[in-house]
Amino acid sequence: MSHQATFLGRYTQAATLARAALMGISPVATPTLRAQFHAMEARALARTGDVTACEAALGTATKALESRNNEDEPEWISYFDEAELAAEAAHCFRDVNSARRAVAHAENAMSRSHMRSVFFATMVLAHAHLRAGDVEEACRVALDALDLGEQLKSARCISYLAEFRRNLNVTDQSSAARELAEQAREHRLWIASEQ
Repeated sequence: MSHQATFLGRYTQAATLARAALMGISPVATPTLRAQFHAMEARALARTGDVTACEAALGTATKALESRNNEDEPEWISYFDEAELAAEAAHCFRDVNSARRAVAHAENAMSRSHMRSVFFATMVLAHAHLRAGDVEEACRVALDALDLGEQLKSARCISYLAEFRRNLNVTDQSSAARELAEQAREHRLWIASEQ
């Protein structure tokens, strides 16, 4: 619910939901669950602009994940690993305008095997390069994401791309941006992000 609230722009509610989840399951929570809930709190806090609290939540998530024993974790949470936490951190640092840290974490997140997760990490990397002022690399990475996401059908995928396009249009009208638009114009997600 916290993740969905963040997606819907209800950031304070998202942070509250993540904290409630932590409190509600604290007697039985495994380290991986605690790590995920702290990461969701960090995502919400990043969107509110509370950098200090965001970094604290990410630090707590990292410590929790480091203390896990995979044999004691439920199968359904096994996807939340170091790469997933790196992706969450990349989102956070992108949202607090720490582009270099976002790039570093997004690159660490690229090792995941789920195509949708790789698409999100790649789009966060593109955003981070854009915020760092490297428009050419941002466009190259965004085109990679479009290729990765060709088979994906997700409103979140489209929203990530639409946000990138808005930021690109505000930031730059360079030849790299025009070239991306030309190369991407036939991609299904690119077309969907125009609407």
